[in-house]
Amino acid sequence: MAYLNNTYRYQHEGLLLLRIGIGISFFLHGWPKITGGPEMWALVGGAMETFGITFGAMFFGFLASFAETFGGLCLLLGLFFRPMTLLLLSTMTVATLKHISDGDDFNTFSHALEAAILFLSLFFIGPGRYSLDQAFFGTRDFAPRI
Repeated sequence: MAYLNNTYRYQHEGLLLLRIGIGISFFLHGWPKITGGPEMWALVGGAMETFGITFGAMFFGFLASFAETFGGLCLLLGLFFRPMTLLLLSTMTVATLKHISDGDDFNTFSHALEAAILFLSLFFIGPGRYSLDQAFFGTRDFAPRI
């Protein structure tokens, strides 16, 4: 079991790989939405009707598109990490609940649910050593707690 203890020294590298992969994925997922303009934003923001909010669809759609596009980029860079994970968490929570309220099956909403769980977890974990938050702000909240 001693070999498992040695893997902790690579936790920041593993977190960097996770951030890069998920960041690129969400950037590419959000790019068509953010560049789709007001019509796309209104379509995406229509999900808020699930919560009885029938106004501001374009605004909410823009927020979701922004969260996926620039949140993905910030995740990749480890910049404004925790605020962006909260934006992404809220976007994926709305998407999950929209699918559930539409009666979609698990395979349809599982991506949004898994992403919401991921962003909640990343909020608690933090960006890691190899991040712009660390470089610019000297964030120490990634320090190992032994």
